Amino acid sequence: MKRRETALQPLLVALQDVAEKLSTCSLCGNVDTCDPCTICRDPRRDDKSVCVVEEVADLWALDRSRLFPGRYHVLGGRLSALEGVRPEDLSIDQLIGRVAKGGIDEIVLAMNATLEGQTTAHYLAERLEGYPIRLSQLAHGLPVGGELDYLDEGTLAQALRARRPIA
Repeated sequence: MKRRETALQPLLVALQDVAEKLSTCSLCGNVDTCDPCTICRDPRRDDKSVCVVEEVADLWALDRSRLFPGRYHVLGGRLSALEGVRPEDLSIDQLIGRVAKGGIDEIVLAMNATLEGQTTAHYLAERLEGYPIRLSQLAHGLPVGGELDYLDEGTLAQALRARRPIA
């Protein structure tokens, strides 16, 4: 960069501004400049359907496809015995609270196709068992060991369309 001195300072100021304005949505866990986030405030979204993802990057990857019309819930990670991540370390209780309030007909578990992701999905299915909701998960066919934020929109679209109930 030829004019590094003149370009660097405005870039640093812009990054500082972003860091100050970003916050976590109190409803879903998304990151935005407002709380509730833009997705949670959108009246066109279907309140009866919630897609549960591990991380914010997964939410953004799914939402870019524009195929899921509902709301989201970010867990903030996945269960992992090796990494010491327990259910109380994730926003699972908040998800159960949202379901317990009523008004949700379907939960879509959009966990990564990893051992930890599938363990998390199984745990959530057990916790949600007693609620009158339809529980589904993304269809298999996502690459094993793959992560949602690296997949193309066609793969994500097929996975959402072919989601199936959890027994």
